[in-house]
Amino acid sequence: MARLVEIIARALVSRPDEVRVTEEVNGKNVVVKLQVAKEDIGKVIGKSGRIAKALRTVVKAAAIKQDLMVTVEIIED
Repeated sequence: MARLVEIIARALVSRPDEVRVTEEVNGKNVVVKLQVAKEDIGKVIGKSGRIAKALRTVVKAAAIKQDLMVTVEIIED
């Protein structure tokens, strides 16, 4: 799941080399943490959180095929 989030995030931001994705697995629960450059945070969240919501929807759809519960967290510094 981390790889999927990374691919999508790198396509959205203007500084793809600063995209950092970490994954914490606890059984069937997975937490994917996404961190981007400070000026790119708005591009990942989007207006009213629409892009973030779409990103989470795509990841959850992919997780269903693997019988996982995935949470995507966007970390701001």
